[in-house]
Amino acid sequence: MNHYKDIITIEPDKRSGQPCIRGMRITVYDIFEYLASGMTVAEVLNDFPELTETDIRACFAYAADSA
Repeated sequence: MNHYKDIITIEPDKRSGQPCIRGMRITVYDIFEYLASGMTVAEVLNDFPELTETDIRACFAYAADSA
């Protein structure tokens, strides 16, 4: 999934330049923190209806590309 670059955005004035999802204030780190705490993808999507499953997959692709 190379098109995560269309989904993960980095803006210096937003969340201190952390990678965010589609310009929102939800960071890639936030998503992984929720998942690491035991939330399922379905629960994250339920809590944040503005997110999509594609957004979550983009977080994984971004992290894999960054590693």
